Amino acid sequence: MRIGELARRTGVSERSLRYYETQGLLRAGRTPGGHRDYPEPAVDRVIRIQELYAAGLHSEKIRQLLPCMRDQDGGPSAIATPKLVADLSAERDRIDRMIADLVRSRETLDEVIRAARDS
Repeated sequence: MRIGELARRTGVSERSLRYYETQGLLRAGRTPGGHRDYPEPAVDRVIRIQELYAAGLHSEKIRQLLPCMRDQDGGPSAIATPKLVADLSAERDRIDRMIADLVRSRETLDEVIRAARDS
C-alpha cells in the first residue's frame, strides 16, 4: 500500500511515517516509479510504534524493542534479551513514578477546588 493509505488506516501523518523510516522503525519497498510500498503488516507495526511512543519510549528504545515483538499480538519473542527486559522494566518503573506524581497533583487540585467551593 502507498504511504497515503497507510497514513489513513493508522491515523498517523505521512511525515511521521517517513520519520519512522529514517529511525529504522518501519520499512517500505519501492514501486518501479520510486513510490513507497508498504506491506499489510505495516498497519500493525505503525499502531505498535504509536503505542510505544505513547508509553514514553524514545525511538532508539522502540527500534531495539520492535524485533522482539510480534506485530499481530504484541507478545514476547524468543529473541528478547535480558538487557532489553531490564530496560523495559526500568521504563515501566519510570511510568509508575509519573503516574504516582500525577495522582498527587490531582489530589492537591482536588483539595484546592474543595477549599474554593467551601469559601
